Amino acid sequence: MTRPPTAAQRRVIDAADAVTGRLKGTESQLAALVRHGLAFRHPRPPHAHFLTPAGHRIREESSRQAAEAAGPAPPGPGAAPPDTSGVFAARVGGEDAPEAGPVRVREVHSAWQGLLELRRMTTTDGVVDRPCAWERTHLVQAAALALEAAGHRPAGAGSDAGGYRVRATPQPEAVAVREPDAGALRACAVTLEKAGWQVSEHAEPRTGARYLLASPRRS
Repeated sequence: MTRPPTAAQRRVIDAADAVTGRLKGTESQLAALVRHGLAFRHPRPPHAHFLTPAGHRIREESSRQAAEAAGPAPPGPGAAPPDTSGVFAARVGGEDAPEAGPVRVREVHSAWQGLLELRRMTTTDGVVDRPCAWERTHLVQAAALALEAAGHRPAGAGSDAGGYRVRATPQPEAVAVREPDAGALRACAVTLEKAGWQVSEHAEPRTGARYLLASPRRS
């Protein structure tokens, strides 16, 4: 990209699907984004357009700027940073959020179906049983979406709140999943394995608390 996107192009980028990066716009707008390396046209029908990694970076920068302008309050103990981008975000656990109602259930289902479609359209063999490139660059969100879509309960705010918590780790391409209930933790492992993740269970050296390490499977 040799110059910043125009205001019209940025609106198209900002309106892209939060999970899949699928774009909607006029043919000329989409073609311009392709020329500038911000989008690509999928070779298989229906030949939809999706954000490239460069396009995702611009979209995420817009979200960060919106969050900074909103000036969110700092999270409480054990809470996850609030999402103020105005787009869908899977619950990673620790958010101060209300119980999931019918609207949230529909949003999560739609996001998961969109992610499966992204897997189908961005893999050479069209399979949906293993994570795609987007998931590898959004590990925490991807794992949390798989869990929330399967009906697992995210933890609420507070260090002693039950439910799952998905967090980044120092290990490349790995997230940690914690859930105080042993049975629920094993159920999380089963869900992630079905969603195409490699999962192993470990114990904290000092406390003995069990947790999962999960990485997106490659084959």
